[in-house]
Formats: sequence, C-alpha cells, structure tokens
Amino acid sequence: MAIYSFYIFDRHTECIYSRTWLPPPAPPSQSSADGPHIPPPQSQTLSAKSSSDNAKLIFGTVFSLRNMVRKLGGDDDAFISFRTAQYKLHYYETASNLRLVMLTDTSTLSMRNVLHQIYINLWVEYVVKNPLSPVEHKGGEGVRNEMFEMGLDQFVRGLM
Repeated sequence: MAIYSFYIFDRHTECIYSRTWLPPPAPPSQSSADGPHIPPPQSQTLSAKSSSDNAKLIFGTVFSLRNMVRKLGGDDDAFISFRTAQYKLHYYETASNLRLVMLTDTSTLSMRNVLHQIYINLWVEYVVKNPLSPVEHKGGEGVRNEMFEMGLDQFVRGLM
C-alpha cells in the first residue's frame, strides 16, 4: 500500500494541513523505453503555490462529488471514496465539519477507519486538547504542531 498525501480542511474550506509522502505514479505514456520513470526529488516537484493549488483542486473535487452523492442518494448516503486510474481518494468528515482526505494507490481498501483513527488519536489529542493551538485557522494559517506531525508521520509510515 502506498500513501501519497494527506489533507485536512476546516469548516471554512481552508486547507489547514497537508503532507506528502510519495509522489503519485507517472502516467504510462511518460515512461521511457530505457526503463521505468523515476520522478525528481520531492523538493523539486512541488512548490508552495502548486501545493496550495492541489489542495484547492482536491477540495473542489470532494465538494462536488459529495454534493452529487447527496442529491442522487439523499442525505443518508455518504461520500467515502473514489478511484481514478492513478490514485484513490479517501474522505472522512467529522461532526465539526473538519474534512480529512487521503490519496493512496488504487489497490488500497477503504481508509475510512484510518482517517477516523487519525482524527481521534492524533488530531484531538495533539491539536484540540493543546491550549496553545488556535481554535480557528483564519486566512489559511495551517496547523503547526510538532507532536501531531511526528505522530501522523509515524502512524502513516507504519501503514506502508
């Protein structure tokens, strides 16, 4: 199982946390005849602006698909994940409208329980219960909590 990236969006649709572990695989048309395509190092592939653009595109996709699922299936139906040829997007929404999104490879089973565990064991413990952490992340101010980041990294690397 490969986990590509993880995003947290607040109730104001701002991306307050994003983390990338592996770049998504290159489409087959980009690989050369000499051998497999090796992507450049992470620091060269994503700038801060493209990372922000990716977060906006991901939230727009999730928002649109979630609304479509609710219109077609009613309020009881929930949007959980969708798959493309390159990745699978997993979605979890909390009661406080915090949205957790994870991109993995296509063969990964549902990560809904994993996202719930991240919310309960990491987000609530290290961010919500931290008296120094702001309640609202206005203007796209992200989460800067070293314990949360270390716990998330250790948890996700344990899944890979």
